[in-house]
Amino acid sequence: MEIEIKSGIVRRVSGADAPMSGLAIQARTIANFLPLFVRRVGADIVHDVDSNYTGIRINTKRGPVVLEMPSGDAPYRLVHQLPEPKKDGRTELEMRRFPQIYKPQGVAHILGQFLQSRGFLS
Repeated sequence: MEIEIKSGIVRRVSGADAPMSGLAIQARTIANFLPLFVRRVGADIVHDVDSNYTGIRINTKRGPVVLEMPSGDAPYRLVHQLPEPKKDGRTELEMRRFPQIYKPQGVAHILGQFLQSRGFLS
């Protein structure tokens, strides 16, 4: 399933209305290679226009985790979106960055193993 967030409004995006940018295609490709234990908990492709990112959001038992697609030469970012802001006002916690040297299968494998080894998935 694909979700678009624009002006604070969240809506589902169907096949014809889905963005066809390079980042969106990259996110779909990686999502196709996610391990079964990640797919079962629910993985969505998110196009967040407000925060200016496209990524894969996994709804874990500790809250949503987002793999943000890199733009340009930037690395992939794995971000834990916190249910409530911390005392300093942060709403997300960056857990890991990794370079763009991996193929989509490798990125999906790294994501799955990271979530499973850190207790995000049961």
